Amino acid sequence: MGNNTIKTELPENYEELKKAANRTASWKSRYDAVVELGKYNHSQVKDILRTRLANDPVYKVQEAAFQSLLDFGEEAQLPKRKKFELVKGANKVFVRVKKSLPKDHTFEEFLTKLKRMRIDVYDTYEGDKGDEFKTWLENEWSNLK
Repeated sequence: MGNNTIKTELPENYEELKKAANRTASWKSRYDAVVELGKYNHSQVKDILRTRLANDPVYKVQEAAFQSLLDFGEEAQLPKRKKFELVKGANKVFVRVKKSLPKDHTFEEFLTKLKRMRIDVYDTYEGDKGDEFKTWLENEWSNLK
């Protein structure tokens, strides 16, 4: 029995996976949970996957949910990738974090404070931007008024 075998019962750690799939502060936890849940073709699992597909701010998580639903033979549509504001009001969050710091603060200080104040925003953009994240955020930060 290979790893790609799809089972029809709920996984033993279903409650744990369900929590992880909805963890706003960690796109990696959501992604890993979606991948693991993708091995179980069960109506409760499909509900979680549909929610992640429709609502996850990180496209990689949406793609994983989409692929699992297709693997189950379900009809599903991958939403268009959001280009700009992944989290509603994110720019206001960046401005608020910047204004909460001394005028001469460094980008690293901004990064640390953003992570502390709004881990959900930090995490979503980190998940979306991948390796480009810090470069992208530093550019955003330097353009904030």
